[in-house]
Amino acid sequence: MSESQHMEWKESWRDEYLKWVCGFANADGGVLIIGRNDEGEAVGIADARQLLETLPNKVRDLLGIIVDVNLVDEDGKQMLEIVVEPYPYPISYKGQYHYRTGSTKQELKGAPLDQFLLKKQGK
Repeated sequence: MSESQHMEWKESWRDEYLKWVCGFANADGGVLIIGRNDEGEAVGIADARQLLETLPNKVRDLLGIIVDVNLVDEDGKQMLEIVVEPYPYPISYKGQYHYRTGSTKQELKGAPLDQFLLKKQGK
C-alpha cells in the first residue's frame, strides 16, 4: 500500500488538510488517512474519537460537502479514514480551488482554474 492519486497519509490532523479533502472532491475522490506516517506505518492518533465527531461537521461547514469519517484500528493504533467522493460541481476551501493530481495537491489559479470551472460546468 502506498500513497497515490487516491490515497494520502498524514501523521496527525491539521485544519489545513481540508485543502486535501477539497482536492479529492474536485478530482476523482480519494481517501485521507490520519495516523499513518509517510512510510505507511500506522502511528495512530490520540484524539481519534474527538476528531470522529468534529471532522464531519468541519468539512460540511467549510467545504459544503459530506464525507465519511471512519475509525480504523490497526495493531492497536487508532486512525481516521476520511473517504471523499468526487463532486460534480467545483468545491472551494476559503475561496481557493484545490485539485488532486498524481500524489500531489495543486491550487488552481489563472487559466487552469478557468479551464477547471468551465469543465465542471460542462462547457
